[in-house]
Amino acid sequence: MSDVELVLRSAKVVTPDGTHPASVLVADGRIVAVAPYGTPAPDGARVEDFGDDVLLPGLVDTHVHVNDPGRTAWEGFASATRAAAAGGVTTLVDMPLNSVPPTTTVRALEAKWAVARRSAHVDIGFWGGAVPGNVADLRPLHDAGVLGFKAFLLPSGVDEFPPLAPDQLETALREIAGFGGLLIVHAEDPQLIDGAPAPVGPRYADFLASRPRAAENEAIAGLIALARGLDARIHVLHLSSADALPLIAAARREGVRVTVETCPHFLTLTAEEVPDGATEFKCCPPIREAANQDALWVGLAAGEIDCVVSDHSPCTADLKVDDFGRAWGGISSLQLGLPAVWTAARRRGHTLHDVARWMSTGPAALVGLDRKGAIEAGRDADFAVLAPDETFTVDPTALHHRNQVTAYAGRTLYGVVRSTWLRGRKIADHGAPTEPTGRLLERPSRL
Repeated sequence: MSDVELVLRSAKVVTPDGTHPASVLVADGRIVAVAPYGTPAPDGARVEDFGDDVLLPGLVDTHVHVNDPGRTAWEGFASATRAAAAGGVTTLVDMPLNSVPPTTTVRALEAKWAVARRSAHVDIGFWGGAVPGNVADLRPLHDAGVLGFKAFLLPSGVDEFPPLAPDQLETALREIAGFGGLLIVHAEDPQLIDGAPAPVGPRYADFLASRPRAAENEAIAGLIALARGLDARIHVLHLSSADALPLIAAARREGVRVTVETCPHFLTLTAEEVPDGATEFKCCPPIREAANQDALWVGLAAGEIDCVVSDHSPCTADLKVDDFGRAWGGISSLQLGLPAVWTAARRRGHTLHDVARWMSTGPAALVGLDRKGAIEAGRDADFAVLAPDETFTVDPTALHHRNQVTAYAGRTLYGVVRSTWLRGRKIADHGAPTEPTGRLLERPSRL
């Protein structure tokens, strides 16, 4: 232990085995041991004692739209990773849209790298995109290190990232399965969406009716059938319809390799409370009714949902017009995911051990980042220090997101992030990020 440089202590350290007093010993950016709280520090090691504040594994957010390069006015790597660090997120995975160009070729991925490596406050991985005409690009992107591939079944909202038709989806998934890759899918059925009433105007009820649960359920059923037939691995993005959980659970029992995520806004916000014209609440699929939210929590508690990630999808304020048919669909929450979920989780009787499993361990496992996601020997020394019983009121102007538009404005949340640590270095202190020290992550070679 002579090489130990840092010892972090807390009366409440969240580990895979439970939450208990402990000392976490760090050397060269990695955890070398989780020892009893009173273990003497090795000679020369710096000691930080957080008292009753909770030491959590740093969050891993595998669903973040950074939009850089090309739409940096919406969000950039510098602003997004500052927000992540301030919110206890130590690793994020960037979606292949809405940047220009989208990450559908190795050249576009290299453009992402060039921008991200200059300003990363946290570690960053990258998704590739599966779009019409780029099947030949999928294997090169995989070899370059992307963690998987995103596809849409209906228009994405930006012309440069079109959806896959059914035959194109099968071709892409067959190719991805051939090299052991992962396809992640925005699962809404385009025919059912086209057949629903078009959203026009400020009424949230009209927007909700335009994106029925059946569209999610039907799309997920189709994906399961395709994955079963091709023995492929698929992941369902941002599940909002709890009706689909029995389909997914049954498929897993059959051996279909399907995983699923949901998001903080689906677990904390309800359709009944969205004011008309409040398009900061608009996202696709939509925030649904309270009864549906209750069912999502049941599925989460039962292990039917693998992880909770932000789907941080920001835009400039002018795109959030008060017409739900015309407004950009996306919720900004990267900095607020941990307190938002913890506020709802504690009310429902869950623990921070649960939250760490949903927001750190689960997302890390999804993308195979086995040095992330838990406080145990061999992992990166990535931590969030949380005061779980303290509250704050969300002030959009205090967020590090490039555009201070959020559905959480004015809400009082539990859980103040005191500090965030990346590989044993403090990267945010009381909401103030330090100098960028993040790294660009590639897919582990065994995947």
